[in-house]
Amino acid sequence: MFNTILLEAAKYIGAGFITIGLAGAGVGIGTVFNFLILGIARNPSYYKNGLFKMAIFGFALTEANRFICFNDCFFTSFFCTLKLKVFCLI
Repeated sequence: MFNTILLEAAKYIGAGFITIGLAGAGVGIGTVFNFLILGIARNPSYYKNGLFKMAIFGFALTEANRFICFNDCFFTSFFCTLKLKVFCLI
């Protein structure tokens, strides 16, 4: 009984730690577009030279990180619910 309660607690704590990456993705998106606005304000000709394309690429990489963190959280919770020893290491 105690082991199952401990396993459930560890599952939720692990899922919480994984979701820290979601906050990091939000900060990353804000930083990318912050520097886009600063770059265009300092030199508007950079907008025509591909600064916006680079910002969208940075946004895509940040979103990919968010999706990886979200999937890790979901699969960790799902596989530990099924009590598969390969994924949970119990």
